[in-house]
Amino acid sequence: MPPAGGNPHFPATSRATRSLPGFGVAERRSSAVIGFRNVSKDRDPSRVRRLACAAVTVPLAAGALLAGGAGTAGAAPGTGPTAVVSMGDSYISGEAGRWKGNSLTNTGSRNGTDRGWISGSTYDPGKVYGATAGGCHRSDSAEVHSAGAVADVAVNLACSGATSDNVFRAANGGVSYRGEAPQADQLAAVAASHDVKVIALSIGGNDLGFADIIKSCAYDFILWNSYCYDDQQYAVDQKIDAVMGKVGKSVDEVRAVMRTAGYADSSYRIVLQSYPSPIPRGAENRYTQSDWSRLNTGGCPFWNRDSDWARDSLVPQIANRIKGVAAAKGVQFLDLRDMLQGREVCAKTSKQVSSTVPASGRTSEWARWIDNNESQGLIQESMHPNHYGQLAAGRCLALAVAQPANSASGCRNTVGGDHTGMFLTPAP
Repeated sequence: MPPAGGNPHFPATSRATRSLPGFGVAERRSSAVIGFRNVSKDRDPSRVRRLACAAVTVPLAAGALLAGGAGTAGAAPGTGPTAVVSMGDSYISGEAGRWKGNSLTNTGSRNGTDRGWISGSTYDPGKVYGATAGGCHRSDSAEVHSAGAVADVAVNLACSGATSDNVFRAANGGVSYRGEAPQADQLAAVAASHDVKVIALSIGGNDLGFADIIKSCAYDFILWNSYCYDDQQYAVDQKIDAVMGKVGKSVDEVRAVMRTAGYADSSYRIVLQSYPSPIPRGAENRYTQSDWSRLNTGGCPFWNRDSDWARDSLVPQIANRIKGVAAAKGVQFLDLRDMLQGREVCAKTSKQVSSTVPASGRTSEWARWIDNNESQGLIQESMHPNHYGQLAAGRCLALAVAQPANSASGCRNTVGGDHTGMFLTPAP
C-alpha cells in the first residue's frame, strides 16, 4: 500500500518550514507546484526545496555543431578528416556537464563542483556549454568529446529536450528544434565534409516522457503520500511500442542520410545506446525515506518502492526494448543501465562534496541532483550524468567502438575507481 493520508512516516515536528544552511533560498512553495496540482492537505508544499518540476527537461538535448577541427568542404566519403558524431537527446548532448558532483555549499565554486564559476559570485555556464548554454547544453565533456581518439574530429549534434521528431530529416517529418535544423539534416553536412566513422545515438527518452515521470514521482514523495510506479508503468506500457517505432525510424533516417552521401553501410557504425538510472535502489540510498533528508539534503525525493521500480523495472524495460531495435536494424547496442551503479544521486557508496570531502571521480556522485529553486544551476540539468558521468560514458563509447560493429555490450564502473575503470560486459 502507498503511504496513507497524514503521512505517518514523517513526524509532525519535521513539517515546520526552515531554511537549509548553505542555501540562500528558504524552503518555499514552488509556483510550479501550485500550477501543477491543487495544494495537498497531507503534505506541506512549503517543504519543497528541490523538485523535478515542469521545467525539468530530464531527458534530453540538440544544438550547434561543435567540431573538434575544420572539415574539408565538399570532401567525398573517406577523404576528409575522420569524425565521430553524437545525435539525440540530453543524455548524450552533455547536459549537467557543468557539475563535478553535488555540494550543499551555495557560494563560490560550491566546494569545487561548479565548473562554471568565474570568481566571487560570478558564474558563466558558457565555460562548459559554450554558445548552447541555457539551450542544447552541449558540454565540453559530453560523451563524444570524452571518448578519446575515436576519430580526428568529434561533432555533437545532440540537444537537450530533443525527441525523435527532431532527429528525422525535414523531408521525412523531421522538426526543427531550438532554432536548429533536424539533426539528420545537420548530419548530411557533416557526412559531406568528413569521413564519418561512428554515429552514437541516444533517443526515445523524451518521447516516452522521462521528465513527466520524474516530476510525478517527486510530487508523490513530496506532496501526495502515494507511489508513482503503478500509474507511470501503465503510461509507459501504453507508449513504448510507438516510441520504439520512432527509435527505429531514427536509425533508418541516419542510414538514409549516409547512403545519400555515398557511404556504404559497412564503412561506418551506428551505436544505439540506452539510459542509465540516476537514482539508486531504495536499499542503496544513504538517506532514510522517513524524514525530509532525501529532499532537503540529498536532492533525490523518491520513495523506496518507486526507486526500486525505476532502477529494476523501468530502466531495464527501456534498455531491453532499445536492444531489440538495435538487433532489428543491424546496429551496435551499448547498454548503459548499470553505468552509474553506486554513483547515483544519494547512493550509499558515493558522497556529496564538502569542505572536507573534495570533488573526485572516485568518491563523488556521477549524476546531478534535483535543484528545483535553481539556486545553483538550471533545473534542466537535474537527473543527468554530470561531468564525471559524462567522462564515464565517453569511456564506454571508446570501449564499444573497439568491439565488432554488430555487438551488444553493457558498460559498468569499477567500485572506487574513476572513469578510467569502466569496463564492458555482455549486454543482459
